Amino acid sequence: MKLTQAQAEKVEALLREMTLDEKIGQMNLESPSIVGGFDVSFEELIEMVNDGRIPQEEFVKIMSTAKRDFHEDDIRAGRVGAMMGDDPVKANELQKIAVEESRLGIPLMMGFDVIHGFRTVYPIAIAEAGSFEPDLFRRTARMAARESRAHGVNWNFAPMVDVARDARWGRVSEGPGEDPYLASCFARAKIDGLQGDTSSKESYVAACLKHYVAYGACESGRDYNTTTMANSLLYNAYLPPFKAAVEEGAATVMASFNDLNGVPCTLNRFTLREILKECWSFPGFVVSDANAIRECVVHGIAEDEPTAGVMAAQAGMDMDMGTEIYLNNLKQAIEDGRLDVAYLDEAVRRILSVKMWLGLFDNPYVPEEQIATNEVIPQTNLDLALEAGEKSIVLLKNDDNLLPLSKSQKISLVGTLAAKPEEVIGAWAMSWKPSDCVTILDGLKNQGAALEYFPCGGPDAPMNDEEIAAAAAYGDVIVAVVGENVTMTGEASSKADISMPGAQREMLQKLLDTGKPVIALLMNGRPMALEWEAEHLSTLVECWHLGIQMGNAVAKVLFGEAVPQGKLASTFPKMTGQCPIYYNHPNTGRPGSKSKFTSRYLDAGFSELFPFGYGLSYTTFQYDDLAVEDKGDHLAVSVKVTNTGKRSGVETVQLYMQDVVGSIVRPVKELKGFTKVSLEAGASAQVSFTLNKSDMGFYNNDGKYLLEDGTFRIYVGGNSRDCLMQELRLVF
Repeated sequence: MKLTQAQAEKVEALLREMTLDEKIGQMNLESPSIVGGFDVSFEELIEMVNDGRIPQEEFVKIMSTAKRDFHEDDIRAGRVGAMMGDDPVKANELQKIAVEESRLGIPLMMGFDVIHGFRTVYPIAIAEAGSFEPDLFRRTARMAARESRAHGVNWNFAPMVDVARDARWGRVSEGPGEDPYLASCFARAKIDGLQGDTSSKESYVAACLKHYVAYGACESGRDYNTTTMANSLLYNAYLPPFKAAVEEGAATVMASFNDLNGVPCTLNRFTLREILKECWSFPGFVVSDANAIRECVVHGIAEDEPTAGVMAAQAGMDMDMGTEIYLNNLKQAIEDGRLDVAYLDEAVRRILSVKMWLGLFDNPYVPEEQIATNEVIPQTNLDLALEAGEKSIVLLKNDDNLLPLSKSQKISLVGTLAAKPEEVIGAWAMSWKPSDCVTILDGLKNQGAALEYFPCGGPDAPMNDEEIAAAAAYGDVIVAVVGENVTMTGEASSKADISMPGAQREMLQKLLDTGKPVIALLMNGRPMALEWEAEHLSTLVECWHLGIQMGNAVAKVLFGEAVPQGKLASTFPKMTGQCPIYYNHPNTGRPGSKSKFTSRYLDAGFSELFPFGYGLSYTTFQYDDLAVEDKGDHLAVSVKVTNTGKRSGVETVQLYMQDVVGSIVRPVKELKGFTKVSLEAGASAQVSFTLNKSDMGFYNNDGKYLLEDGTFRIYVGGNSRDCLMQELRLVF
């Protein structure tokens, strides 16, 4: 995000003209208020839809009948800098008030949660990250930018780049998984996709990195909970995706709800001002999460709302989402001498700069001809959503080679999740329509499958023995769709037990008891504890929540028209009690082994169920001839990969590193690169990586980046567990 000199001068000229009230107004983000019989904020209403307190149909009814206050008078008075909303007609109305009726004519930013697509909903982030394909991340973000801007949304509250290592946390679904390197690649690509095409105003939006920072480390996986960690862990694991995105030019950042080492991130001067703004030279602005400034009083770090507002402004919080604490208290704080007006000048300069970069001063409106075409999803968007879905599916087990299916086989499709359009979209998808969604039942029908559907049971539906018997009687093979409802993941959806919910495990056992082969398709928004399923079922497919083209994507993979190529972006535990579990953990003095006095559980052992980076194909791959050469400023790493099966396939080749001895304990493995290779049956390819030595260091507890001489192990393989290894000694 860069301004021309003329744009920067215009910002400064505007800043000089502004009154104190107008400056504070720019720091205020409002939501449409629902008034009358349903008196909650728009934000709260959205959360109620997301967590299942009200169904989508009720939300649509409320929005179509409720009276809403869009704060028109406040906009007219210059008391609003940004609004929430996704209606292009209303966006134009509000912009017209801001531009033509306020004293200075400053346009609004229109913000909305566009986590994994706007109207064209594509796979949730934890699924899409498993494609290990930055170009795909970029293209889906660019699609979301164009769609949302066509609806008047010029500010996307995305990407969510929290590193998350505890699957009990519901918001694991919204982010790119447990690894900081993969998350950094994801972050860079998403920023480029959302912001990179500035060829026309309709092609880009302001991205908003969230949630800054360490929200994914909330204690015990409980949402909004405290986080405590050493600086070395913060710098090496949780900050890298944010740093990468800032380097890519991210326009805005959203602070997280949690406290970090006792200081809420909403008013954490160390993270907001010292790291983000000073060390990284971030030029954009920081917005709070919803109601987060008010929650600092509940945290117990501010005695009242006026104090919380002053503390947040001083720490580097530029915009208040939803509380009006800045609007109601900052002027008095400045007049009383409790807050220097320089903090406001800095915040408003940053906000105006983003608006200037977005082109809002030149043309704040959505073109009328664009509004007229918004109801139709272009085929190119559907094709991209389908591609993303196919590439995100992970084959976990195929022991009996039941997959791919033949269209001549009679299929009994079971599970309530297979036929519900609302269950394909995933958490935090806001602007879809049920008619957009392709269920797994729809997808199989679209492929011409010979099938019958038997609901049998689901996450919150009782098991039906009669339907199970009927399914066994009809099908040559049973395809069981099991997992979690969308409302079981996402914000405010932490779980103490992440095993199969409801009676689904019992349903699977009864299906197995029929003697018919059973294929389990998983629909879920988090890694699940599937030890029983992995032991008893020969075929497991991780389908996640893939968005509106989910059914078509799943069907194409099941019938072999698309090859499974997804890998896991997060480790799967055997049981919930292993959480948090992640591949790149530090070593201990007594690493886990079969010996009793080592770091392990008596009832779970020391290993995961499925490791990070894991995913099978309909063929097999063999790795040979790992070579590592010291080239001075980098290592040249190569390996031979051979398709040893009878089908073509795509393999994600992964490069890992271990710093064996360091001045602080280092992880047992760290992802340092990946690439995808497509191979016909029997074919081989030489795969090469360049590992820059400058990328082989780490941050210590003082936040200093170190490169230390010593022994390093280089690993290459198809997942984080199964690798070839070569050891060498390096002097930097």
